[in-house]
Amino acid sequence: MPAEPLRPPTPAEVDLVAGLLGRPPTTLFEIVVRDRAGRPVVIRNAPLTSEGEPMPTRYWLVGAAERAAVGRLESAGGVRRAERAVDPKELADAHARYAAERDAALPTGYDGPRPAGGVGGTRAGVKCLHAHLAHYLAGGRDPVGRWVVGELAGELAGAVAAIDCGSNSTRLLVLGVDGRPLERRMTITRLGAGLGRSGALDPDAIARVAAACREFRALAEGHGVVRTAAVATAAAREALNADAFVDAVAAALGVAPEIVDPGREAALAYAGAGAQAPDAGGWRVLDVGGGSTELIVGAPDGVAVRSVPLGCVRVTEQFLAHDPPLPAELAAARAHARALLARALADAPELRAPLPLVALAGTAAALAAISRGVDAAAYEALHGTRLGRAEVARLVAALAAEPLAQRARRVGLEPARAPVIVGGAVVLEEAMDALGASEWVHSTHDLLDGLALELLGALV
Repeated sequence: MPAEPLRPPTPAEVDLVAGLLGRPPTTLFEIVVRDRAGRPVVIRNAPLTSEGEPMPTRYWLVGAAERAAVGRLESAGGVRRAERAVDPKELADAHARYAAERDAALPTGYDGPRPAGGVGGTRAGVKCLHAHLAHYLAGGRDPVGRWVVGELAGELAGAVAAIDCGSNSTRLLVLGVDGRPLERRMTITRLGAGLGRSGALDPDAIARVAAACREFRALAEGHGVVRTAAVATAAAREALNADAFVDAVAAALGVAPEIVDPGREAALAYAGAGAQAPDAGGWRVLDVGGGSTELIVGAPDGVAVRSVPLGCVRVTEQFLAHDPPLPAELAAARAHARALLARALADAPELRAPLPLVALAGTAAALAAISRGVDAAAYEALHGTRLGRAEVARLVAALAAEPLAQRARRVGLEPARAPVIVGGAVVLEEAMDALGASEWVHSTHDLLDGLALELLGALV
């Protein structure tokens, strides 16, 4: 399959790259990676020079700071260290992909001299860390480039990846260096399933999260991320075997997840919502998760938070045994939620401040999508959706009256969330009453966004 044609550079771009290289470029190129200020970092070259000579290096690292950092690494024996550190087969695959992409860019019917080798013009091993980093930053899934990023931790600016390993779902957000979302994914993994009975995370649940993280790592590296971080919340906080979970995710992602305490979880959620939340006099945040619910309000010295052991997975497993739930089960779930919320608010009366209420996470997103009759995948379309108390009550009653098979067919509800949506909706409805809120506005920006913004250094 032929490669996409290069977008010809503008005269200003030619001048920029010439200044970085110290000479005029000899081939057609396209800027494919830029820094925060918009300056070129990586260019993609045509496979032939302007004189028709083969150009083996498809991706060039042209950013001044990046080239200097890699030069120091090479001077310290980085090439040999990289060869020892990476898997030979993975490196060979990267060389093959690089060569195949470059060959596909040759003109149709071309039969002249062809570029040879893989990354940096070599067929095997490591020749030039600059070429490998350029390939990786451009999304080339290059193991040597990934190793370079790890060795230069903190020195490179670029895309970042945030992963949230929640009690019900595992999510990914990739932000570009300019803060623009490049990838947003969610997989229902039910990490907290069975935790209330056993006190431990089920090995199958850990395996589901690890599998999602492996997929997310590949997606993130396809955007050339320079920093990755993962957090885990209520389920991992409470599990007796949290170490097994941390080890499995670290093996899948290449970085160990941080098991965050409720205060840090709340601060990240509040920061994530803050970019898009109402700001006239502040706001409150209601974050109904799989294993816990965070009640958050802005405070002069940060945020005030109460974490309540209520969530869609926890309430479902503890109270809602029948399909559909029996009235007595729903009543017991409501009474339990009411008691825990009242206790939390007695300790933090500031949470009852008459401020706008912003609802985050999967339960709120599902109710917003069902109410609007739109697919839950229409992520940004749900942002800013307002639901009043009467509409929430109507949705809870309707969902609780349906058997699972019918509920799973509803527009706006992911089938994998259908088993736990009633439990989450009951918590959300009771939290509205406890907080004295007549409505809430949904924000699609939450803890995951806060973590990604932190990685970019965009939080103050």
